[in-house]
Amino acid sequence: MLKIDVITIFPEIFNNVIEFGIIKEAFKKNICRLNIYNLRDFSSYKHGRIDDRPYGGGPGMVLMPEPIYNAVTFIKKRNRIRNKERQKVVLLAPGGERLDQDKLKYMSNLENIILICGRYEGVDERIVDLLVDFEISIGDYVLSGGEIPAMVVIDGVIRLLPGVVGKEESLKTESFEKNLLDYPQYTKPPLFKGIAVPEVLLSGNHKDILKWRKEKSIEITRIRRPDLFDKDI
Repeated sequence: MLKIDVITIFPEIFNNVIEFGIIKEAFKKNICRLNIYNLRDFSSYKHGRIDDRPYGGGPGMVLMPEPIYNAVTFIKKRNRIRNKERQKVVLLAPGGERLDQDKLKYMSNLENIILICGRYEGVDERIVDLLVDFEISIGDYVLSGGEIPAMVVIDGVIRLLPGVVGKEESLKTESFEKNLLDYPQYTKPPLFKGIAVPEVLLSGNHKDILKWRKEKSIEITRIRRPDLFDKDI
């Protein structure tokens, strides 16, 4: 069973994460376990303080190292993962590597993922040096904190776990599975506002349908995400 632990200063944000869709099903089936930790509970400072001004000056506040270190240490002791290679500490930060399907697959094969949600101007770099295995960003933009990126990671990882998605074939044909974006999808009615469903999809010829879908995937990827062609398609 995959254990996902989240360290955040706003645990309430995650209250409804496990209440909907396939994530809810994963927890009902005991395929995954999610624990949310309030960073302030691991602070030895007055009033649970977890941040301070940056050395050298500059705007904003920086998350102090001690509370994060205490939280990660506590989680590791609690989880007792014997193979440390199957336990990874991940910092959600705008300067991290961009999240992609390969990283989600890698994380879905771990025993334990510890997600640290950055806030303010970031975390003390010594935490990165001492604890973090890798940093992840969900795009080239800045958010208020790492909570939303953490939810993206949680959703993306859990849906890859065996037994979560109804049909394994659905995972194999999704966007990015073969470095291609997904082909266009259609359903009833066959004609809507003067636009008809492509005839090939109504033909019943599975070979022609597969060919059409592959061609459309390549066409859409070439237009919208040409960078994916740098990878092996």
